Order: sequence, then C-alpha cells, then structure tokens
Amino acid sequence: MAYTTEQLLKMTEKELDDLFGSSPAGIIPNGEAHGTAILGTGSKFTPEIAALINTFVWQGKNFDAAHGTLRNRILAFGLNAIVAQIYKAPSLLDGKECIVLDYSQTSLVAKHIRDEIREIGPGMYLGLVFWDTKKTIHFALQFPV
Repeated sequence: MAYTTEQLLKMTEKELDDLFGSSPAGIIPNGEAHGTAILGTGSKFTPEIAALINTFVWQGKNFDAAHGTLRNRILAFGLNAIVAQIYKAPSLLDGKECIVLDYSQTSLVAKHIRDEIREIGPGMYLGLVFWDTKKTIHFALQFPV
C-alpha cells in the first residue's frame, strides 16, 4: 500500500510505530526529499503543526547516496545545513535493519540526534527521531517518483 503524508498525519503514535516496524529499510535514497514533521500524532492540530514547521524550521533533506551524506533544508529560505552520515544498521526501536541518519560525528548542534528511516512506499519514507536513545517524534520524507 502506498501512504500519503496526509494519511500519516492522521495516524496515532502506535500506528506510526507499527508501520515503521513492519516496513523494510529499502534502498538508501538519493536526491531531494520534501519533509514533514509529525507532532501531536493523531490530533486535529497535527497538520497545522506540520505546516508551521515546514514553513519556518525544516523543509526536508538532500541525500547524496554516493557519498553517504545528507544535508537538511532548514529555515524559511531553505538553507542546506546540518550534515549527517547515512548507513544501514539495526533500529533502536526494534533491532531490524533501517537507514540511519547519524549526526553524531558531523554536527555540534545535532550531535545527540539519530534519525532512522524505512521505505513505506515508492518514494515515501517514514522516519523516527531519537535524542541519544530516546524516541521523540516521527517524520515523513517524500521523494519525486
């Protein structure tokens, strides 16, 4: 089944965790992805919160699969900043393979952040954000198909 960002914004935290847990790591993506932060899972305000974050804080990620790195697109003007290393490893959530976006060696600002993503459909990835080993929020990445 292919999922849309709108569907993900309506899911509860447990539904998102279950979807992440049942999805394969997929291939390490390449190129520009539109990102959507998923906060306040399952509430009627989730889409509005996501829209505010997309406008003023975080728009997505630019992946360079060949070099195993990415840059986040941040702020209202889409600055490419906050670099991460990309590799496959066991998930902190369930121990199964995922794609890790690791900021520990590349960013002073985000050194405690570890993102994990899995492919939930063509061009669509569901992600988790960890602060050290504590899960914080979910996010979606949508690549042009």
